[in-house]
Amino acid sequence: MRVFSLAAGLLVAACAGPVVPPGDASASLIAGRVAGPSRSCVPTGLGGNLRAVDSATLTYGSGATIYINRLAGSCPGLRELSTIIAEVHGSEYCRGDRIRANEPGSIIPGPTCNLGEWIPYRR
Repeated sequence: MRVFSLAAGLLVAACAGPVVPPGDASASLIAGRVAGPSRSCVPTGLGGNLRAVDSATLTYGSGATIYINRLAGSCPGLRELSTIIAEVHGSEYCRGDRIRANEPGSIIPGPTCNLGEWIPYRR
């Protein structure tokens, strides 16, 4: 019976969507929104810019849908006011595309980091 309860609990947790870690800076941006299934790519013409929330989280889009991209790890130099330079192939930001952060006042961008999956949050 325990195995069934554990399996059922994991299944419910998997269906609940991505969990925002406590203290996550993106929590206020997605408050009142519902997470959808992750996507590998999002079109570049959605309006708004790529914005850094913290050193490992980007947001994109505006209005009814905001996309969150949590990088595999911290990206050096990526901060809330950083200018993000994306190496895009085509008209979409995709998992694996490379980004670099340029800190305010700096003329040399930081190291390359790779995008992860995009999670849409809708109202």
